[in-house]
Formats: sequence, C-alpha cells, structure tokens
Amino acid sequence: MKKRIVITGMGVVSCFGSDVDLFYKSLLEGKSGIKPITRFPCEDYPTRFAGIISDFDPGEYIDKKQARRIDEFIAYALVAGKKALEQAGLGKEKMDSLQKDRCGVLVGSGMGGMGVFAEGVETLNTKGCKRVNPFLVPFIITNMAGGLLAIDTGFMGPCYSVSTACATANNAIIAAANHIRNGDADLMIAGGAEAAITPLGVSGFCACKALSQRNDEPQKASRPWDKNRDGFVIGEGAGVLVLESLEHALARGAPILAEYLGGGISCDAHHMTEPRPDGEGVALCLRKALADAGISADVVNYVNAHATSTQAGDMAEINALKKVLPNKGKVAISATKSMTGHGLGAAGGLEAIAVVEAIRTGIIHPTINLETPEEGILDFHVPVVAEKYKVTAALSNSFGFGGHNATIVLSPMR
Repeated sequence: MKKRIVITGMGVVSCFGSDVDLFYKSLLEGKSGIKPITRFPCEDYPTRFAGIISDFDPGEYIDKKQARRIDEFIAYALVAGKKALEQAGLGKEKMDSLQKDRCGVLVGSGMGGMGVFAEGVETLNTKGCKRVNPFLVPFIITNMAGGLLAIDTGFMGPCYSVSTACATANNAIIAAANHIRNGDADLMIAGGAEAAITPLGVSGFCACKALSQRNDEPQKASRPWDKNRDGFVIGEGAGVLVLESLEHALARGAPILAEYLGGGISCDAHHMTEPRPDGEGVALCLRKALADAGISADVVNYVNAHATSTQAGDMAEINALKKVLPNKGKVAISATKSMTGHGLGAAGGLEAIAVVEAIRTGIIHPTINLETPEEGILDFHVPVVAEKYKVTAALSNSFGFGGHNATIVLSPMR
C-alpha cells in the first residue's frame, strides 16, 4: 500500500489577486483576467496584452527591504507558500510544532528571474561590469524561490527546483509527493511561480509566434478549442500546495481539502515546441498517472486541461484523452487558461488549486470564449457557465516546451 497523501493548504498569486476564494470565485463567474500591458512600453509589439498581475502587495509576508530586491517570481512564491501554510493551520505561531527536518520545499519556475536578468544585462551594457547587481545570480536562478521559502520557514527537508517549462509545477508536485511516499518527509510545500511578463519575455514569445495577436479584444484572446484561436496569452503568478502524509495531517488536526492519488510523467521525444500530433506522449503520461493513482480510467469524471489556445496543442491533448478515457462523454473538461492566460511554470499550481476548489465546493468552472468549438472537443462535456458537479477523480494536465508532460490525479478524501 502506498502512503496516502492529502492536500491541506493552498496559496495563490494571480491576475485575480492573492486569495484562493477570490481566485476561484472569479473563475466560477467566467471573468477574464486578461488586460493590456501597461508596466512597460509595448506599442510596437505584435502582442500587447497578458494575464498580468496588478497592484501586487506582499504585505507582511516578505521583509520590505527584501521585497525591493528580489525578482517578482520569488516574491510570488513566498507569498503563495506562506498563505498555503496559513490555510493548512500553520501560521507563525504553529510552525514550531513541526519537525522541520521532515518538511521540505519544491517550488519550481520555468524561466526564473527574467526581470532581474534583463536589468543586469542593461546595466552591464550601459554602465559596465562593476555596476552589476551583486544579487544578480541569486535572484535569477530558479531554485531561489524555494530556497528563500525554506530559509523563512526553517524547513530542512528536500528542497530544490524543478524546471520543465510549462510542466514545472506539476513535476514539482509529483516529486514532492514521492518524497513523502518514500519517507523523506512528512510535509512538503510544492508548486510553481513565474514572472515572465517583461519586455524580454514577451518579445521572446512574440518572436516564436506563440502568442495571440487579438489586441483589439484581449479578453477574448485566450480561447481553447475554439476554431478561431490564434495562440496563447502569457500569464504569471504562483500556485502552491501543502502536501502531507495522511497520518501527519490527522495527527495535527489539519484541514483536509482533497487527496493526491498519483502522478505521471513522460516525454513526447518529438519536437522542441510542438506536441506529438498523435498524442502518444500525453497518453503515456495519463496512463502512468492512473497507474500511480491506482484507479481505472472510468473513475475519472473531470479534467482540468492544459488547453493553452494554440492550434497544435489543444487538439493533440484531446486526442490523447480520447485514447485513455473510455467514458469520455461523461467526463467534464475545463480550461482555466481561458481566463488566466498561461502561467507557464506556475500554470500547474494554479490549475491544481482550481481542481481542489472544484472538489471542495462541488462546482466546476467554465471555459470562456468557446464560440466555435472544434468538433473533437464535443465528445466531452465542456461547461460554458459554472456547474454543480460531484468530482469523483480529476486529472490536471501540464505540458511544456521540450516535450515534457506531467499529470496529477486528485480526488475527494476517500
């Protein structure tokens, strides 16, 4: 018998704010968090909008001097991580009750400190090497979000960074769960953080022609499975879970929000940025996730899809799901990115929170902007408004450049 793992806390930083309830309420209402970019001049860019975070305030979660220095991806991770601990009943006054050498942190990032990196390059080119920020290296490396969170919490267990592009957060969650199952830890903070809405980040994605150019209607730009989709919308933020062994959670009277059943990973081994058209890499990932979870495919009745709103990716995922799920007509499927945009390395964390909230509330969120559906998506149930729905078991998919695939399986407490 595998050690059972439960989710006891969640923390979010998103285009809808830094409160989990508000985040999910916005999703249920079908709100779009996509808006024009105003934090830097982008009049000449082919894409001028994003799922951008406005008015982010770390409050008391980060020392004010530290908050001015660190890259935003680190700030997002610290706030989300500490909020997750609070929801898990582990505020500052309760932290000393933990055996901290058995607690760890796996918060990854796909791109790391893009803002600090770009500032460093600008300083080097205009002012010379002696003026480069001494914190340049610490604040661009992807592991520093988890490292600083471990320093602040005193967690001495497994702590490292996963970076698999847009599959990052799911890979981190799977790795964290396996550390608990293997006896390396009793509690893990896991997820992803990203802050790539910078001139360099947006320019890079524009250059590879990955982004939607619907500048006249940005809130309608992210439209997974719609025939008129023209690329994804870049987003940002952090999504972090607290995972615990069931025994540890029960022993301290923790709130149990959902159960983590298992996870699967695979590689398309096909192309640097495009998915396998036949969906075989994703199908392999899904089958591995179900095997690790110890459930049959017909138990799954909800999927939070990767669904980025790209021509190639959307239907490749659907093709894979059809290969694996025998009762697809009874499976509901949602695309969180239709409202948040694509949070890159944070996406899996944000979407895991959406799944846990669906389990907890008994309501699944809609997919917006699905006006002219691809025929293949109609084999599933895709709500266009929020619906009451009893989730029995859910898949949450994340796939990244390089062919990285990662799926987690969540359910109500069994």
